[in-house]
Amino acid sequence: MSVSKEEILYIAKLANLKINDNEIEKYKNDINQILDYIKLLDEVDTTGVKPLSHPLEFNAKLREDVMIDSVSTEDALKNAPSHDGEYFKIPKVINQ
Repeated sequence: MSVSKEEILYIAKLANLKINDNEIEKYKNDINQILDYIKLLDEVDTTGVKPLSHPLEFNAKLREDVMIDSVSTEDALKNAPSHDGEYFKIPKVINQ
């Protein structure tokens, strides 16, 4: 598989890049080298290899999910400059 000049221009347009003719050739060669290297992966025998979601084992030590008491609404609103008894009141910051 190789990338054409037109495909490089299309990719540049998608990325909103302006590139000149020298850059087109450079990127075309670079991308083609990358694709050739990736083709090597097709030659690797992966028979019997389990698929991975991550290359390293990940054994996260997670704590138990324990519900604890939280601050009451009354205590949370006690120091609020403005509230309506149940919610904080703040100035409007977004215009329609």
